[in-house]
Amino acid sequence: MHSTILQELGYNLHEVNPRLHYFKPNTSKTEKTFAEEISYSLTQNSKFIHPKFFYDQTGSRLFEQICHLPEYYLTRTEISILQFLKNELPQFLDKSYRLVELGSGSSTKTKLLLDILHDLQERVEYFPIDISDILKEGSQSLLESYENLHITGIIDTYEGGLKFIKSFDDTPNLIAFLGSSFGNFEYDDSIRFLHDVNSTMKQSDLFLAGIDLVKDKKILEDAYNDSLGVTAQFNLNVLQRINNELDANFDIDKFYHKAEFNEKENRIEMYLRSKEVQSVNIPKANLSIDFVKDELIHTEHSHKYTVSQIENMMDATNFEIKKIWQDPCQNYSMVLASKIF
Repeated sequence: MHSTILQELGYNLHEVNPRLHYFKPNTSKTEKTFAEEISYSLTQNSKFIHPKFFYDQTGSRLFEQICHLPEYYLTRTEISILQFLKNELPQFLDKSYRLVELGSGSSTKTKLLLDILHDLQERVEYFPIDISDILKEGSQSLLESYENLHITGIIDTYEGGLKFIKSFDDTPNLIAFLGSSFGNFEYDDSIRFLHDVNSTMKQSDLFLAGIDLVKDKKILEDAYNDSLGVTAQFNLNVLQRINNELDANFDIDKFYHKAEFNEKENRIEMYLRSKEVQSVNIPKANLSIDFVKDELIHTEHSHKYTVSQIENMMDATNFEIKKIWQDPCQNYSMVLASKIF
């Protein structure tokens, strides 16, 4: 990539070793974006924090713990489908592909995809896109597992990372969006996201997405209200991140985690509820906020879909579905699609 393009996109290159380097927006750009978004979202009539801000280093580690909880069916179900894809996916890979992952995610799931590419080609490139610096730690572990692996990390939002990929080179990409994160989008945002992914894709590129399906309410609510309280820690950590990075004074003990399934909208809704009347200052966002007792901060929606809804969304955003895989209980799906030209 030409240095002038890097400059225009606002990225700096960091080389760790010959097989690992990463691109990161300059610090002032990242901090300004976080402060601006928090300043906007916490001054709305219905306060919210975007779920992308869950994933600082602590949040990413807590989410890894969530993935191993007995109530959290999503990870083990997705892994079972990915294991099945070892014999299925190669028929769609007629040339050498780079793995681009939106969210650096679980090393277990990433390895299942890298294993497929490793068996098919002499050199494997992996581009993890993650807002958290934790991708550097995960990358070191992967390099030890694959001698032919070369990693280029992009520490940025999905939107920023996709723009980066579009400008990078002509290598075919397998763009993976795992972990059911697609469900975090509102419908209009999900369509916009699919359009964004589609607009970055070349003729040979493929998009592989994990999308959670509609199922029994109890299974869903148990998954987001685990008995060990790890999901609660994960939810509350976003307030600690605001404290750490924007010099805020949230008292974490004065909020608690709340998650419930909205049957009308087919989505889990996750909130932080204020236990009492309180005020919070966020100096780096030039913000002072008052909370009444029981006031909610919305932190995440996790929408669940039917297969027909998935097909309609893909059709509306210029994708051709190559295959949809489901687990035997039809709790979860993996969708492989290409761009229509």
